[in-house]
Amino acid sequence: MAAEHGLQTVNSFAAEFLLTRWKKNGVRLRGTINAEIVQSCVVTLEPIDATVSEEVDTIFVPENSRLAKIQLDESGELLLDADGADIPETFVGDKIDIGAVAEEFFELALDPYPRKPGLLDDAEPVVFGDAEEGDKPDSPFAKLSEWQNKP
Repeated sequence: MAAEHGLQTVNSFAAEFLLTRWKKNGVRLRGTINAEIVQSCVVTLEPIDATVSEEVDTIFVPENSRLAKIQLDESGELLLDADGADIPETFVGDKIDIGAVAEEFFELALDPYPRKPGLLDDAEPVVFGDAEEGDKPDSPFAKLSEWQNKP
């Protein structure tokens, strides 16, 4: 599991879910995922101990359910309400892979850019092209143009 998620180690992983019927044929999955992991710092590559604690609340409906169909407006555009409920997930047959659900929410809870505590966070990022004229390094082509202008 550690290698699949770009981690050094997964010391512990636990998922506790409660599944209940939702509407006629749907399933509501609620619970928590807890893990103790070791990630690599994106700056120093040193190991960082981290804790993952994620609440899960999602709904599954059969793939042929009308609730699983994406609703489009008159012009054919998908309308999503950022504060509204998520579109339900679908399942085929009578089984839901709870392990895959746990792993998906675990991945979403991981810090994508873990940094070792104490590293300078106030350093200004330097973007190519933002330097002032005096700070710009000479272009390799500037030397060529100097040679071209010599008699």
